[in-house]
Amino acid sequence: MTGYPDSRLDRALDWCQRVLETSVTAAPAASDASSRRYFRITRVGSDPYRPVQENGHVTSYILMDAPGQGDSTAAFVRIGWMMRQAGLNTPRIIAADYRNGFLLLTDLGQLTYLDALTEQGQSPEPLFSAAITALIDWQLSSRPARLPEFSARLLRAELDLFTNWYLEHHCALNLSVSAKSEIDGLFDCIVEQLISQPQVYVHRDFMPRNLMISQPLPGVLDYQDAVTGPASYDPVCLYRDAFLSWPIDFVREGLYAYWRQARQAGVPLDDSFDKFWIDCQWTSLQRHFKVIGIFARLFYRDGKTSYLRDVPRFFGYLRSAAESLECREKVDFVLQLANKSGEQT
Repeated sequence: MTGYPDSRLDRALDWCQRVLETSVTAAPAASDASSRRYFRITRVGSDPYRPVQENGHVTSYILMDAPGQGDSTAAFVRIGWMMRQAGLNTPRIIAADYRNGFLLLTDLGQLTYLDALTEQGQSPEPLFSAAITALIDWQLSSRPARLPEFSARLLRAELDLFTNWYLEHHCALNLSVSAKSEIDGLFDCIVEQLISQPQVYVHRDFMPRNLMISQPLPGVLDYQDAVTGPASYDPVCLYRDAFLSWPIDFVREGLYAYWRQARQAGVPLDDSFDKFWIDCQWTSLQRHFKVIGIFARLFYRDGKTSYLRDVPRFFGYLRSAAESLECREKVDFVLQLANKSGEQT
């Protein structure tokens, strides 16, 4: 039935067959930094790589396999519904088995923004324009107490991943009391800046890898960790991508386009773009210190070896962001710690 020596997948396919009332097969669809897996489900004998719809008929679905992630799976369902209510294109739920961690979803297609940009050479302007429109719709739907807060405690815990997993584990540094104090001072300042920004709904990974070429543009994925947090966070995710770098002029023009449209639509942003630009630099520091820490953890704890290849990109983002901020010397100090360990940053 499956071709995979995988008892959990076999159970999931048995469940899919009961839901769809037909024999099905699976092909890997995607993976992410968590233990979740995704498979494209098609009827036996169908081609898993043909269009999602053919002659108006659905030909494929997506199976999400999320073992031991009941809360996250429930959040995926609830937040996906919230996004659809705001006008965004997210997968619809065909069926859910929360006890086993299975979801059967509509298929938003096989082409991510990232692949469209890097492998097919599609123009970024229309894709990013559609992403900005969707993001603003999401932010405008913000309501108090509907999503968890991106609290100071959570922001700081994410920053500490850099210290714990990159500096101390990956670089094998035994940090002195004074070095830890410098890092703590920088991280406290970053957190203070982010919690002082206007607060809206935040996807948390609104980047080309999680956006799909799907009508209407974009299809949106991987939103189960959404929170209420800094308005600049998702725009920074979009333009300071984990797997794709853009020239600074493109980044600034894109963030300006977002800021102008968002303010006109009613998102509570500062009326000075220069101030919003500074907010984005603080947010870039928080996000990219965190991502470096997460990628080191994925390597050492989870055995996912590919992520560390992109770490130099994040150090470049950190240097670029710090140029506009009064904390530049503190950021330079932290980067020098990694350099002294022999790591290339």
